[in-house]
Amino acid sequence: MSATTENSPADIANRITEAMLGQKLLPGSRLGEQELATLFGVSRTLVREALSRLAARGMVTVSARRGWFLVEPGSDDIRAAFDARRIIETGLLREIGPERPPGAEAIHALKVHIAREKAALLGEDPSMRSFLLGDFHVCLCASLGYGLLVDTLRDLTARTTLVASRNQSAADAGRSCSQHEDIVNALADGDGALAARLMAEHLGEVHTSLDAVGPADPLAHLRQALAPVDPLPTPHATTPAAEVSADAAFLSPSPSRT
Repeated sequence: MSATTENSPADIANRITEAMLGQKLLPGSRLGEQELATLFGVSRTLVREALSRLAARGMVTVSARRGWFLVEPGSDDIRAAFDARRIIETGLLREIGPERPPGAEAIHALKVHIAREKAALLGEDPSMRSFLLGDFHVCLCASLGYGLLVDTLRDLTARTTLVASRNQSAADAGRSCSQHEDIVNALADGDGALAARLMAEHLGEVHTSLDAVGPADPLAHLRQALAPVDPLPTPHATTPAAEVSADAAFLSPSPSRT
């Protein structure tokens, strides 16, 4: 099957990125060329091109013998990604002011996105919740007219969401949604400085929450499956005297309470 706009290398790369945002692919996940080729109905050559694009963007790594894998960001990588996000996102918001207010269409698009986040919080699909919370930042960039930065911000957000969403509780997700709404409300009031401050606080809070959680154990499932089986406890033999003593104690009247 020839590649179309639905299964081109660019689309395959975007689908993988979206899966990262939705926590459907976890850090270190293997991306088999043949499996992806079968899934998308394309040749392994096109899949390899898609994965090479992601590798150039720092999203996947490749080993000559082991194949392609999603990155497993370390603490330094995560810190660098959050620093870059903070610089980009607060910078965009600081441009908003009385002389350069956001357009009505931009505010509408962001409010629609917030509504979708709230609906996802009430739903039973954590992947959709995770995707929308991460995609808010991409939507913000696009809505404010910074198209050249959209791909960069999507990649940075995916790298941090890859770890953040893994440890995010429903309460944390609700707080993130509320913070997103506060940022949009500040933008609607034309207060870019406040929106930038709220964004910095939001990103800082998410980053700090990651530091409180240790790194994931990539062998957790295997470790649990291969744990030694505890033998059944051997019943202790009781002597007839002990049995009589136990029976006597059980049958004897309890002392009266005064």
